[in-house]
Amino acid sequence: MYRFAPSPTGDMHIGNLRVAIFNYIASLQDKSGFVLRIEDTDKERNIEGKDEQIMEILRQFGIKWDTLYYQSKNLKFHQEFAARLLIDKKAFLCFCDDETLEAKRQEAAENSKAYRYDGSCENLSDDEVLNNPRPAALRLKAPKTTQKFIDKIKGEIVFEPENIDSFVLLRADKTPTYNFACAIDDMLEGVTMIIRGEDHVSNTPKQNLIREALGYTQEISYAHLPIILNMEGKKMSKRDNSSSVSYLLQKGYMPEAIANYLILIGNKTPCEIFTLEQAASWFDISNISRSPAKFSEEKLAQINREHIKLASDDRLVELGFSSPDLARFYTQESSLIPEIIAKIEAINAPKIIPKQWQKEADEIRKVILNMQIPHSFEELKIVIADETNLKGKSLFMPLRLLLTGAEHGPELKDLYPLIKSDIKEIVAK
Repeated sequence: MYRFAPSPTGDMHIGNLRVAIFNYIASLQDKSGFVLRIEDTDKERNIEGKDEQIMEILRQFGIKWDTLYYQSKNLKFHQEFAARLLIDKKAFLCFCDDETLEAKRQEAAENSKAYRYDGSCENLSDDEVLNNPRPAALRLKAPKTTQKFIDKIKGEIVFEPENIDSFVLLRADKTPTYNFACAIDDMLEGVTMIIRGEDHVSNTPKQNLIREALGYTQEISYAHLPIILNMEGKKMSKRDNSSSVSYLLQKGYMPEAIANYLILIGNKTPCEIFTLEQAASWFDISNISRSPAKFSEEKLAQINREHIKLASDDRLVELGFSSPDLARFYTQESSLIPEIIAKIEAINAPKIIPKQWQKEADEIRKVILNMQIPHSFEELKIVIADETNLKGKSLFMPLRLLLTGAEHGPELKDLYPLIKSDIKEIVAK
């Protein structure tokens, strides 16, 4: 069982989408199932409607989930498992207030040490616990042994016990921390493989410790994906527009192309252009590079052109193209859907002819409207030249304006076969 577990706290980042794609592909390969879990327990940061936006983006990319969970619905289970850990003395109540803990963090920072909880509440007597009026958080007892796991990308990762303290499971308001909720949910949902970003590497031993303390024996495998860098070699952030999936879609990249590119970067693939379904036939998470992948919008644009060329007529119509053939043709000039649509619309729109070419355009229009449309562009050109005595730029510039609505563009002889059946309607506007 695989899962994608986004938080509804902002726009989906390409790193999040890459995680979703890789988990989904892996679930297609072994047909084990795919869970979508909306991690909505951080009520203050949740943004209304972001969960629906996440689901809509996944649908656009053809990602289907077998089960949908909202993490907040599992709160009773989080609290029940917390109570079990307390009863089994694998966790303890901590009455330290925020001011006390912050002072200890500051002291550690001033001494250039990493802060670790010092266990001051771990050995309180029953009386001290029962008679303490302050609110309490629940902490898991710190491990005494080295924690190891095998990452399918990074290899063996080791955490010594001094690097994991008695971390919080339940806050004083009885809501679960990220690691506790995540560990419990993965256990309840039967997740067997977790593919996620490398910023979660340090969370993995904590989540393993939680499940181990509860007696859970099902092994969970891990793969932590390296970060994605911008062209300057820095980690992509919200300041990078292209880090937003919504931005890329609105700009005019096909979901198929974005998915293709996110699978391609930092990966060993048998070919460069492919669909999600094709990738499922050869994808291997162990082929992902341990080094960060660099995001190039220029490369994405090239892949977008190829997917427009490969798309079916029905798919291109879905994307807003009135003529699939012209859409494919104009990939030689543009990469983005809105740019190509604008070029096609200009062909069929009323033409605005500059004053310097108005006379010649009128003469050419008259000839075309009164002729039998020839098979080839060469024949068209000869007939127009004979009828108007125009040649050179005086022939080709007004003709181009009449046919395309633009002064520059593709070779007219290449465009002609695609528009000749509608040419009288095109020049009449």
